[in-house]
Amino acid sequence: MAAPVFLGDEVSAAGWRLAGADARVPAAGEEGAALAAALAQAPLVIVSADIAAQIPEPALRAALRALSPLTVVVPDLRGTAPFPDVAVRMKHQLGIEA
Repeated sequence: MAAPVFLGDEVSAAGWRLAGADARVPAAGEEGAALAAALAQAPLVIVSADIAAQIPEPALRAALRALSPLTVVVPDLRGTAPFPDVAVRMKHQLGIEA
């Protein structure tokens, strides 16, 4: 079985490597290509919020909607990229709050 792939900064990648993930640090401007490669190779793709912010929105949205491989966005180590508030987004989409 293939290992999960983590896409993020070098420090976070070191920790994910220790946990058994195939941790990758995409070069600036290569985030979308790194996501595409990870989607083709892994059963689970974990993307830090700072890298997710650099991926073209249609590509990221398609990856998050796909059931296989499962793709998740996790907070970045430094907290530089805003992490989406899923609860607020779901309430807005369901029409519970405007």
